[in-house]
Amino acid sequence: QLQASGGGLVQAGGSLRLSCAASGRTLSTYAMGWFRQAPGKEREFVGVIVWSRGTTHYADSLKGRFTVSRDDAKNTMYLQMNSLKPEDTAVYYCGAAPLRSVITPLPAFERRDAYAYWGQGTQVTVSS
Repeated sequence: QLQASGGGLVQAGGSLRLSCAASGRTLSTYAMGWFRQAPGKEREFVGVIVWSRGTTHYADSLKGRFTVSRDDAKNTMYLQMNSLKPEDTAVYYCGAAPLRSVITPLPAFERRDAYAYWGQGTQVTVSS
């Protein structure tokens, strides 16, 4: 089970940190990802972390502003979002993708169908 939290209302230029707490499974054999979905748009990839190695990969448009990290002891993934813009407004979802191979290229986790489990989403609203 994945539980996303930390969303809210923030002014443009501000920051938020989202959390995704996992229960009931060991994450060492997963990549954990963040996606977002704005009204009327497809769910899009934000970033991913391979839990066992800590390696990360981001959507090109978000590099430098968003950072994915993890706390292994808490079984929790984070998304630090800085310099937020109104266009970052969306429901943010976390997902767990089973690692099929240790050599799976990170861009493979940009696909929604790589993920077997999803959290319920948390709303982020950025006002101008």
